Amino acid sequence: MELTEAILAILVIVALEAILSVDNAMVLAVMVRPLPEHLRQRALLYGLIGAYVLRGLALLFATLIIQIWWIQLLGGLYLIYLAFNHFRKLPSHQDPHHTAAAIQAAAASFWRIVVMINVVDLAFAVDSVLVVIAFSENFWVIFTGVAVGILLIRLAAGWMVRVMERYPRLEQVAYAVVGWAGLKLTLEGWDHGTEAWLHRPELALHLPQELFLGVTLAILVLGSLWALRHQSGTE
Repeated sequence: MELTEAILAILVIVALEAILSVDNAMVLAVMVRPLPEHLRQRALLYGLIGAYVLRGLALLFATLIIQIWWIQLLGGLYLIYLAFNHFRKLPSHQDPHHTAAAIQAAAASFWRIVVMINVVDLAFAVDSVLVVIAFSENFWVIFTGVAVGILLIRLAAGWMVRVMERYPRLEQVAYAVVGWAGLKLTLEGWDHGTEAWLHRPELALHLPQELFLGVTLAILVLGSLWALRHQSGTE
């Protein structure tokens, strides 16, 4: 592969990672936000290291990783649980993330959050890896593009946490995206399970990528317009 062709492939893969992983960045943001501020970056750093290892393995064993359909299924159900649990506790005028008890509890569960970040990462990896390998057969080109994309996702997650601090309503928008992403992963896990385990592809419940991206965009745009009208302390 020529250098120019390799650079172009890397740029395309980075762009794909960014498009496919908007929901991933918001998931990470809501997962680390309950942590004390000094632990958030550590959690994202450990998640970054784990993501590189897991994506590398997923790329090496792409033909096998799709058979592990239950990873997507469990990851999706966990995200749906996160969203449901968050909205179940509303309405509340007190931000639970800023109470001393909540901060202490989150700090005590630091490693659990790190583990769950990596589990969710792996669930998202199944989908994105299958897309990016269609654009190149060179492992190092693919991994470079994916690695840059993952780094951008982590930076975006850290930025989103800071924005949520300023505009608390954005957390509701983020959890809506998390729940929608969880539904997507759950359906994809089910679809892969019907083919690989049940051998009944007619039972698959396909969610078109265009529909997923369209609904995600609608949630982000409409939700942001609603959330950005109120800064922290103005309500």
